[in-house]
Amino acid sequence: MADKPRVKAPKQRTTSPEETAARNRRLLVAAGAVAAGATVIVLLALVSIGGGSSRSPEEVRADLEAAGCTLQVVKAQPGKHSLTPDGTATWNTDPPTSGPHHGFNPDGTVGTVIWGAYPEPVQLARVVHNLEHGGVYIFYGDKVSDSTVEELQAFYDRHQNGTVLAPYLKLGDQVALGAWVAEGEDAKGYLAKCPSFDDGAFSAFFNGFQFKGPERLPASSLLPGGL
Repeated sequence: MADKPRVKAPKQRTTSPEETAARNRRLLVAAGAVAAGATVIVLLALVSIGGGSSRSPEEVRADLEAAGCTLQVVKAQPGKHSLTPDGTATWNTDPPTSGPHHGFNPDGTVGTVIWGAYPEPVQLARVVHNLEHGGVYIFYGDKVSDSTVEELQAFYDRHQNGTVLAPYLKLGDQVALGAWVAEGEDAKGYLAKCPSFDDGAFSAFFNGFQFKGPERLPASSLLPGGL
């Protein structure tokens, strides 16, 4: 019987130092691309849940004034829970943006206004408590057109958490936005008054001042229909 041909084992390929370095560079580039992609995803997620940068008061003022609005900024009054359900106070803005307001009864009633949109005026001394928790109100006067009220309703529908929409007859043909903002020991009331609805200006106000009250609660807890 003839001898079977011997099968030669494959030769082991030797990798030069230059090839090894090139391969390592390719691996580093691929890892960097994966990390960069993950970072972009995280940043987009943060922006989508409100983690983006907030508008400064100066930027908010510029946007409001470009839309024909005014912005009043006052030192916040102490937030005492000193008013009875039918009580009023001498606030330093009209509508109020800080100061004394209703507290909660032992059974959890009174306190704040339920977050939502109202066809009738709401109790100011309760709304101030909403602002203390980081909310914003949108008030409109009795001479504001129906079409503008519809625009305000549509804006409210996109910003329901921590927002109260209601008429405030004294405003006449104006729309008001109110917020109570506290940064450390510095607390201010912000009141914008506008001749009409402007999505950019209103969005700037909300971006700059909402969810920043002295007793702020998470935005996710300020749900429409809740206190």
